[in-house]
Amino acid sequence: MTTMSAAEEPGAVQVGPPPPFDAELAPALAAAAERGTAEFTLDAIPLLRQAPPPEPPPTDEDLRRGGAFEVSSRLVPGPAGAPEVPLLICRPAGAPAAVAGLYHIHGGGMVFGDNRSGLPHMLDLAGQFRAAVVSVEYRLAPETPHPGPVEDCYAGLAWTASHADELGIDPARVVVAGGSAGGGLAAAVALLARDRGGPALAGQLLMCPMLDDRNDTPSSWQMAGIGIWDHAANEVGWTALLGSARGGGGVSPYAAPGRATDLSGLPPAFIDVGSAETFRDEDVAYATRIWQAGGVAELHVWPGGYHGFTIMAPEAAVSRDAVAAQASWLRRLLGG
Repeated sequence: MTTMSAAEEPGAVQVGPPPPFDAELAPALAAAAERGTAEFTLDAIPLLRQAPPPEPPPTDEDLRRGGAFEVSSRLVPGPAGAPEVPLLICRPAGAPAAVAGLYHIHGGGMVFGDNRSGLPHMLDLAGQFRAAVVSVEYRLAPETPHPGPVEDCYAGLAWTASHADELGIDPARVVVAGGSAGGGLAAAVALLARDRGGPALAGQLLMCPMLDDRNDTPSSWQMAGIGIWDHAANEVGWTALLGSARGGGGVSPYAAPGRATDLSGLPPAFIDVGSAETFRDEDVAYATRIWQAGGVAELHVWPGGYHGFTIMAPEAAVSRDAVAAQASWLRRLLGG
């Protein structure tokens, strides 16, 4: 599908130069650029999956955190006619019978990752108030287009809620959480749970979520070719999920929650995003529309933050502040 820049589209909002990156964050981005990566295209996805990750995935021993967590794996029923869904379960050792739970959906642009991706950050948060983490592994695009990935995530959540007693999780204190593509899938799962009368979620933790396949906001053009996960990469990720339907009419809100026309009746949301990244404007719009529908949302736009800055530069002051804000929201929501 042919796209135009924001300046070329009739009636488009004119945007200025990209916001500057935070000074403490910039070196990590420069280091990543120096390492270089293969060009990100649909055809390149299989090759990119074979490349060594920047950091090795955490082992079960890593996830146990010196005995702080008990780690187990389960294969649970998937969507009708689909394979079973793998869950990785990390429960605080020696915790009371029922603890809060974070249902984690990993990122990776809809095309990369597994249920260990991003899990250390979830354990950092969960460890602060002895919560459990259930991390789902969904089938990836383009091999499995929509609705496969979101239905896998929903099936895992439904199983988790119905087996809460077995898992030692309080079903009234379950938060769906994810970053980037996982944030978009988490938002979609919250919509599905509402519309299907499914598990009653306590909240949704959406970290720089990937919400809108149209890829046409001012920030998506403003950051084109700059930073991490730019306009071109976003187009590849959404095309992998939706094929030729990407950007057109009729895309389901369960694929792209930014398409949802009704954001009422959702659990409280935490949404954060960097000021210098592709998803800024769609994430701000999503929070705004939750408020307009009478819902509850907490929004943070971190100055100079690029996509994934808390992971790439965790010691930067703005990264520490962002993670502290996530933990504070969870503590207020769940107690502890």
